[in-house]
Amino acid sequence: MIEKGWAAAACRGDEDAFYQLISIHKRKLFGIAYSYLRNEADALEVVQETVCRAWSKCTQLKDPDSFMPWLIRILINCSIDEQKRRRRITPEVSMDTTTGTAEMISVVRMDLEMALEQMKPKYRHVLMLKYYQDMTLTDIAKVLDRPEGTIKTWLHQGLKQIRKQMDWGGERYYG
Repeated sequence: MIEKGWAAAACRGDEDAFYQLISIHKRKLFGIAYSYLRNEADALEVVQETVCRAWSKCTQLKDPDSFMPWLIRILINCSIDEQKRRRRITPEVSMDTTTGTAEMISVVRMDLEMALEQMKPKYRHVLMLKYYQDMTLTDIAKVLDRPEGTIKTWLHQGLKQIRKQMDWGGERYYG
């Protein structure tokens, strides 16, 4: 596969190979960042920070085959850092006021996002990567550097928590 060759070259300091890898995966990286931050400008900033950090540390990566899981892990850490920075600067501002047009978001989607925010990060990471980014459990295990069995358990527990929080009045609440 050509990506493995580019990853190996990027780890040796080849700027063009690194650029090719980032270009191929830029939509995926943006999607992951956006799913964490729910703000286009912040997601773009986090992707940029991720690329800078990855380029500066790329030569230290021992296994070029794990380039993408490594890059996604950096992206997740940058996204979490941005969330923490946001909380310090603007405590509890839940509405996105950066866009000029008001978006109508369904009640169920808002409830789902609130439920995701309230759960433990390990469950939230697995659910977001699985359902927002359509990653396989094997890929998620590589990204989070955990055994696949652990990822399956976290997925099950996360879904159980989501179902519990989405129940309303004893019946399943669909909006």
